[in-house]
Amino acid sequence: MARFETAGSESSIPVGISACVLGEKVRFDGGHKQNRFVTDELAKYVRFRPVCPEMAIGLPVPRPTIRLVLKENEARLVDSKQGEQDFTDQMQAFAEKHVSGLDDLCGFVVCAKSPTCGMERVKLYIPNGNTVPGGTTGVFTQKLMAAMPWLPVEEDGRLQDPVLRENFVFRIYALHDFYQSVGQHRSLDAFIKFHSRYKFVLMAHCPTAYKTMGQLVAGVKNWELNAFFIEYRQQFMDALRQRANRRNNTNVLMHLQGYFKRSLTSRQKQELHDLIQSYRLGHQPILVPLALIKHYLKEYPDPYLQLQTFLNPYPEELKLRYGL
Repeated sequence: MARFETAGSESSIPVGISACVLGEKVRFDGGHKQNRFVTDELAKYVRFRPVCPEMAIGLPVPRPTIRLVLKENEARLVDSKQGEQDFTDQMQAFAEKHVSGLDDLCGFVVCAKSPTCGMERVKLYIPNGNTVPGGTTGVFTQKLMAAMPWLPVEEDGRLQDPVLRENFVFRIYALHDFYQSVGQHRSLDAFIKFHSRYKFVLMAHCPTAYKTMGQLVAGVKNWELNAFFIEYRQQFMDALRQRANRRNNTNVLMHLQGYFKRSLTSRQKQELHDLIQSYRLGHQPILVPLALIKHYLKEYPDPYLQLQTFLNPYPEELKLRYGL
């Protein structure tokens, strides 16, 4: 299967993916579901690790379609035509074995609607041919999400939404940053410094988590560090899963503005204030007030602000904040 690697430090970010989303011709009909954002943009910055669970358990290409059927209150993965061949146990065994070797992953892109890889609303049939309202999760992805509840997982189709796309990619970078910062160097100082850099990020994504995680870090001395690593990772990634909104972002921008109150003239303060309010009202993308804040930060350096991830969460070339 194809590997997408790019020279430079960013290429070290490992991300799992359904092989068909990369353009691999592994679907039941011999086709693929290539996602252009994934292959043309994201592939420049991450190292994809593709998998096709159906081929992994020995199913050929092309192959009869399979689907999930509710039998005795359990979703079973069966041949869609005859319903006699049941692949559930094989798929679950493969998923458990495969997922056990994915601890280093920082994200996973799965194929929507797939009975093995779908993340949500996968059709779940009942014996009369109707489907269960709301659907379910594919067998492989269900195992993945249960084993690694902190991992950013997203479907290929949902990546067309600019807000969902930005949130997913940001979580990949944040988890990678966490592993790089404290994964190999678990110390009180490393955790405190990492958390400090994400103060405004947490404020934007989840004000409640911003408060509770501040208390968590304040009590880190009372924890065994490996246990703290696990607890912090889960709370941190749960908080980032909540998407930042204009209200919270505006609050962060106003906090950032406060750091320049002694440096800016009255006219400069008013200009920045007006841009922040224009963003709040939906007239400007967040990049506009951020550009001015970054300009002032160059003019009036502040060591604390310069370290804040909120200002530079991922490569600008991804253009993820253009529609926010």
